[in-house]
Amino acid sequence: MKRTTKYVALDVHQATTVASVREESGRILARSILPTEKDALLEFFGGMRGSVHVTFEEGTQAQWLHDLLIPRVHRVLVCDRRGEKRQGNKGDIADADQLSEDLRRGSLRAVYHGSGHRAALKELARTYENAVEDTTRTMLRLKALFRARAIRTPGQEVYQPESRGEWLAKLPDRAVRYRAESLSAQLDILREIRQKANEDVLERSVVILVQAPSHRSSPPTNHAALLERVVRA
Repeated sequence: MKRTTKYVALDVHQATTVASVREESGRILARSILPTEKDALLEFFGGMRGSVHVTFEEGTQAQWLHDLLIPRVHRVLVCDRRGEKRQGNKGDIADADQLSEDLRRGSLRAVYHGSGHRAALKELARTYENAVEDTTRTMLRLKALFRARAIRTPGQEVYQPESRGEWLAKLPDRAVRYRAESLSAQLDILREIRQKANEDVLERSVVILVQAPSHRSSPPTNHAALLERVVRA
């Protein structure tokens, strides 16, 4: 390709990626369907000359693709198109063409993507959220086990290790007691995971988020806002 500025849009899916390449005038130079694999993508961009601007939507593989391309092109913009009206079916060439045109016009809303440290932090935040969800499900299952046997479990006492023996004694069947013990053991482990992930997120995320351009002016002031920014940013 000629040594001109190119605007490349990638519509990324698990198996394949649709690419649309435009020049400065808006004319489409190329369209390609590539495997979503490191070697195929690097070969595709390796053949381009001049200033290359790349965009793709925020998603599961966005951080991986950002880190792969950032050293090899002039600019990488991860965009957020939630709430926008689309023409055509998502995933087709027309969608990639529209994305490359939006990139050329400068009308895309960027989502901040930084270093691998930030990607690790997002995974840590997801670990915390998953632990919270799993903890809630385990607590509901434990109470349901007692409720199915007409045993009332008001408050939080049934979850506490110090009163566990007393509650288990109310279950006459050995198999049911074993299930209750298993759920209680799961709950203990999940609480430890949640607490550790919570501490690590709070310790590391503030430092990283305030370095992000979109957050410098208004760093998060509470735990809920902090986690939301880490996961959604």
